[in-house]
Amino acid sequence: MKKKKTCIAFGFAIAILLGCSTASSTKESDATILVFSKTEGFRHKSIESGIEAIRKLGAQHNFQIEATEDASVFNEAKLKDFLVIIFLNTTQDILNAEQQVQMERFIQAGGGFVGVHAAADTEYDWPWYGKMVGAYFNGHPSDPNVREATLQIIDANHSATESLPKDWARADEWYNYKAINEENNILINLDESTYEGGTNGESHPISWYKEYDGGRMFFTGLGHTEESYSEPLFLQHLAGGIRYAIGTGTQVDYSRAYSE
Repeated sequence: MKKKKTCIAFGFAIAILLGCSTASSTKESDATILVFSKTEGFRHKSIESGIEAIRKLGAQHNFQIEATEDASVFNEAKLKDFLVIIFLNTTQDILNAEQQVQMERFIQAGGGFVGVHAAADTEYDWPWYGKMVGAYFNGHPSDPNVREATLQIIDANHSATESLPKDWARADEWYNYKAINEENNILINLDESTYEGGTNGESHPISWYKEYDGGRMFFTGLGHTEESYSEPLFLQHLAGGIRYAIGTGTQVDYSRAYSE
């Protein structure tokens, strides 16, 4: 009887170890992420700080980072090696027509997208992108453009918001938005009563997510300032958004892509 109990205990211990091994072998550990920061309009000084911060997040969460501003990377042979594309403070027209189609096919194949701040000030004449990113830039306060305001967490049951306070006061450049996609799942609302210069009213979404055209997208309007990228709560917010975009798959499947 004692031998039997010992065997059971040993087997149980092995099961726990295997379970822990399986739990730690998440998709994150296999994820390779493209950070794209090309600009054709205003260039944020925080881009370099952002790239470095995302590299550190990659080291912490076991995903690989490749950063570039070379749009020629937008081809299937290259993009198939990534799971997520991050547009980090991109501005204006950064992809040509062929590269846009390649981006569409990546998302249709199950890839993820993360848009940071000025990703909403990008590709105004590309309707597919506008629907994906979820809104377009429509101005911001000036003199000064960076102001403290309070963010209201609308959905705390998401990896991008679960670590945030319900009312989150911080300084940033607060975009107003137009062409807001009704399919966005709102995570954070900007309380316009706490600063001057807002034009969206009581409903002023500043971060959202959704499934889109076969893939997953997350957007945060935060991230204008260099200080953002050393701010623990913002970095937790960004890391959670990246984790959402990574999802649960292991690689993109181009048999699902249909844009030609």
